[in-house]
Amino acid sequence: MAPTPEQLAKLLQGEILIDLEWLPDGVIGANGSVFIEADPSVVWRMLTDYNHLDKTMPKVVASKLVEENNHTKIIEQSGRSGIFIFEMTVHFTLKVEEVYPERLYFSQVSGDFKVYEGEWRLEALDGNNGPGTLLTYQAEIKPDFFAPQFVVSFVQSQDLPAILKGVRRYCEAHAKN
Repeated sequence: MAPTPEQLAKLLQGEILIDLEWLPDGVIGANGSVFIEADPSVVWRMLTDYNHLDKTMPKVVASKLVEENNHTKIIEQSGRSGIFIFEMTVHFTLKVEEVYPERLYFSQVSGDFKVYEGEWRLEALDGNNGPGTLLTYQAEIKPDFFAPQFVVSFVQSQDLPAILKGVRRYCEAHAKN
């Protein structure tokens, strides 16, 4: 869904927008958007450099491309998530469908979630300082371990902004090079 004019103004001022919703069966809908002062090709390169996401994306501790078939990729990842001292490492294998240069669909093939699927969307957008990218993340998440919906929602409210800020920081630094 396209941002409203008010949301777009906030994004262009550097705000990160997060929207979480409680869906049926304990699933959390997590949505986030950030404006990045970098061409979509820079953002795409960062998001699809699967073997190095542990160095470029916050919360990712390991990432490896294990299979490639044209625009379909299989990625093994581990990430750190949690609240305060109650952090844990989650492991999962994702199937990623690349639709260059605008979308990455992902869904868990195996791992620590009952539900983990969504997409990254990239949209070229003129910002206050020139061209850039509106990056949107949408996912449905439900762990395959005990975690009340309010806890998963709280964790996402903390993790998603950190991830989007990290992507913006990395891409803007590399756009200048």
